[in-house]
Amino acid sequence: MANAVVPFTPPPLSQVRSRLALMNRWFAPRFFGLENLDPARPALYVGNHTLYGTLDGPLMLLGLYEKKGIFLRSLGDHIHFKVPGWRRMLVENGVVAGTPENCSALMAAGEHILVYPGGGREVMKNKGEEYRLVWKNRTGFARMALEHGYDIIPFAAVGADDTYRIRYDANDFNASRVGRLLRRSGITDRYLRGGDAFAPLATGLAGTPLPRPERFYFAFGERISLSPLQARAEETEVQWQVREQVANRIYSLMNELFARRDAEQPQWPLWRRKLIQR
Repeated sequence: MANAVVPFTPPPLSQVRSRLALMNRWFAPRFFGLENLDPARPALYVGNHTLYGTLDGPLMLLGLYEKKGIFLRSLGDHIHFKVPGWRRMLVENGVVAGTPENCSALMAAGEHILVYPGGGREVMKNKGEEYRLVWKNRTGFARMALEHGYDIIPFAAVGADDTYRIRYDANDFNASRVGRLLRRSGITDRYLRGGDAFAPLATGLAGTPLPRPERFYFAFGERISLSPLQARAEETEVQWQVREQVANRIYSLMNELFARRDAEQPQWPLWRRKLIQR
């Protein structure tokens, strides 16, 4: 398991730019609300996870690194760290396993921290779950922020959930003959978290695995200060109040981005508008 207390030095900006150059051109990300971010005031960045979780996240991190000098330390799902090569790449880019101990260590170190409360389940979307927060009953991020008196920055990401169209999801699998058999045998619960870890099958550009070149939009809301509530960190009611406040702000930011995208789309380059058509 990746440990947050291990000394970490962010990779050079030039290296991150180089690695993401093609993705950056393909998705041409736009950023809003950067005036709400302060490199000298660390916060917990909480937002929506998108399908597969591998397209917009890296570009958002690059954008904040370039534009604000902020390098986010990400809290990742435990399953990532079971894959040797993938684990090494994540650790080299400052990702740690999403445990309370690691989160506390990062907060004690005054890091800017990224968390997706939906975790792996929000990445493994089912049809109709685009731009939906799938947080279940989780309030851990709120509790950690309350305990440490850490500010929260809500953010929204729009674009990535439109790059693919889901063709076959966990619901389809569970309803199939094989899926029913695996559920009865306990294999689905043991290895696929009851279906939550089932990767949907989706198609992109012209039915291929290549994602459509949707333009990515990111918006960052005003920081939410939790210092006044720090003494009430263990109260479940307070944790849920914080969770709902953040979730509502994320949805509001999403709606702002949808409106902005709709207004700007007619001015996108013709090639982009043609290739995103389904």
